[in-house]
Amino acid sequence: MLGSNEPAIYKGAVIQYLYYMKSKLEHALLKYQSTFGKVVDFNAATEQLCHLNFTAANTELTTALVTDTQQFSAYINNKLKANNCKYGIGGYNEDRILYTRSKHFEIAAADNAPLEGAGETRSIHLGIDIWGPAGTKVYVPIGGTVHSFAYNDNFGDYGATIVLQHQLDTVLFHTLYGHLSLNDLVPLQEGKYISRGELLGHFGEEKENGNWSPHLHFQVIEDMRLYEGDYPGVCSIDEREKYLLNCPDADLILKMMQFI
Repeated sequence: MLGSNEPAIYKGAVIQYLYYMKSKLEHALLKYQSTFGKVVDFNAATEQLCHLNFTAANTELTTALVTDTQQFSAYINNKLKANNCKYGIGGYNEDRILYTRSKHFEIAAADNAPLEGAGETRSIHLGIDIWGPAGTKVYVPIGGTVHSFAYNDNFGDYGATIVLQHQLDTVLFHTLYGHLSLNDLVPLQEGKYISRGELLGHFGEEKENGNWSPHLHFQVIEDMRLYEGDYPGVCSIDEREKYLLNCPDADLILKMMQFI
C-alpha cells in the first residue's frame, strides 16, 4: 500500500495509474447505471431524504453528542422526524468530525501508517451513509459474488460487514456494506453468487454495528488490495486523493443524492 514515505516518483506513477483505472470504472458504472437495482426501499415520488452534514460546519455536533451512541441515535431520529424523511443520507468525500469518538480512527491504528502520523485522526469519509431504523432491508444492486465478510467488532468500526465482487465489461470492482445485522453473516459463503435484487442484509442495531446509530455504509472499491471483510471507510486528509481514486462516488450506483 502506498504510504507517505514512498519515493515521490513512485507515488506519482501510482496516482497516474489510479486516475486511469478510475476513469474506466466510472465509465462502466455510468454505462450500466440504468440497470442497477435498489440498495434500500425508497420511492422518490412519495418519500423524502434528509441530507445529514457531519462536518465542523454543523454546530449541533457537540463532543457529548458525538461520543454518546444513544444521544447520537436520538439526534439522527429527531432529524428524520422533523424533516418527515424516511432516511438520512450523505457523506461521500466529507471531512467529518465524528471520528474523534474512537481510537479506531487514529492514523497509527490503520494502514501501518508511519510513526510521524501517529495520533492524527482519519476524517475523510469514502462511502455514502444511509441512516434509518434498525432492521431496514438492504438489497444487492448489481449481481456479484461474495468476496469476503467479517464481524469488525471495534468501537466505531463497521460491525457486521459484507464485500461483494462485480464485473462490468472487463472492469472488476467491489461494493462494501457495513453496519449490518450480525445474523446476516450466517448464511454467507465466499464465492456464492447473489443476484441483483436479492436481499443481502439489514441495518444492524447499535450493539452489533460498531456502536453507531443504525445505518448502512455503502462504498464502491476497485482494488481491495489484501483486505478481506474490511476496507478503510475513512482516510486521512493527506491520503484523500489516493483513496478517492480507488473509491469512486457510491451514488453512481445508489442514484439517491439527486433527491435531497
